[in-house]
Amino acid sequence: MNCIETQQMSFTEDNYEILAADSGSFTSSPKNNTTMRVGDENWEHDVIKNCLVTGLGKLGEHVRVVAVRRNSFSGLSGEGRLRSFRVFSEAVSRKNRGNPNVKFAWYGGSKKEIDEVLAHGFASPGNGGLHGRGVYLSPANFPLDSVLSSDADDSGLRHIILCRVILGKSEQIRAGSEQFQPSSEEFDSGMDNLDEPNKYIIWSCYMNSHILPSFVISFKASLTGSPRIQRPCLIPKSPYMSFPRLMSDLGTYLVPSEMDLITRYHTAFLV
Repeated sequence: MNCIETQQMSFTEDNYEILAADSGSFTSSPKNNTTMRVGDENWEHDVIKNCLVTGLGKLGEHVRVVAVRRNSFSGLSGEGRLRSFRVFSEAVSRKNRGNPNVKFAWYGGSKKEIDEVLAHGFASPGNGGLHGRGVYLSPANFPLDSVLSSDADDSGLRHIILCRVILGKSEQIRAGSEQFQPSSEEFDSGMDNLDEPNKYIIWSCYMNSHILPSFVISFKASLTGSPRIQRPCLIPKSPYMSFPRLMSDLGTYLVPSEMDLITRYHTAFLV
């Protein structure tokens, strides 16, 4: 269970409607009437801030949260998105024997992209299909990918969204996959790793029904020269193998498109 769920932030959609109307706890943003600022003294602010910072490990020392804003779900579009999320959550729950598997997850992007998501929903994903073609989100307790996907605006602020996500039953999506929808009616979403996921994959057909943008976090981060953050991993026990030798061996099992993908990511990593 991640840091947000353990702090009892598993709100129902009815809670969202009630809290969004409770303007006494928040201050409105003059630039964006779709969100309301969560006061620094509010417990939600502390939980979200701590989850972001601690989830980044050492990199969290270089992050300063400036503001947390709640999506107000105002207007017909906002109300419709809220109702849609409830309806699909109930549908997935019935499909999966009472468990819609709703989680909190992070989504990073430029300020313009974040504003577009809040105003109009998610657009067709532009990712290169590393783990299929869909909207990629980071688990609540491991926000690194979303932080790195965020872009600093003119004032040096980065922005990420904390979303509620209907995962339902997930299937593993291998690197290099060009999958763009569930492989069967049994599955609702994808993950890069079912045991320790770094990525939740919501297919395009579900991106505006299974993802509920709930909070926007604005922060400053000095990422240049910061330590690389990664999950604990096992110490390799196999003999060292050069990359050319590895590619030669893999060529026996992989198709050319998969080989090209590995080469491109290896080159990007070296840069």
